[in-house]
Amino acid sequence: MVEYKAVISDPETGKTRQIGIESEKIDRLFGIRISEEIDGATIGFPGYKFVLTGGSDKDGFPMRPDVHGAVRKRILLSSAPGFHPKRSGQRKRRTVRGNMISDEIVQLNLKVTEKPEKEDMQIIEF
Repeated sequence: MVEYKAVISDPETGKTRQIGIESEKIDRLFGIRISEEIDGATIGFPGYKFVLTGGSDKDGFPMRPDVHGAVRKRILLSSAPGFHPKRSGQRKRRTVRGNMISDEIVQLNLKVTEKPEKEDMQIIEF
């Protein structure tokens, strides 16, 4: 069975935490695109709001916001994610994943946009 991971970053503190997600919870996220907001209750963090910033599929290919759909494509790249040029103007054809969450995605990169009140909810310790 595939283990799903979420890498959650908090821009206020600058810290990041990696957590495991059950496959039943990840099924609810299918169809969400990069830069869309996710309610934290869907992945087990009530009171939180997250923004999807990226991820990678089961073979390690990164998600790119400019490739539409849940497909894997070979495209000509000149910048990250997927390619880091050594010199100015360098381009290379690389395989990347589209910007939509599907059953092939195993890692999600999330950014915290809203936290619950300290009295109300349990806070993720960063």
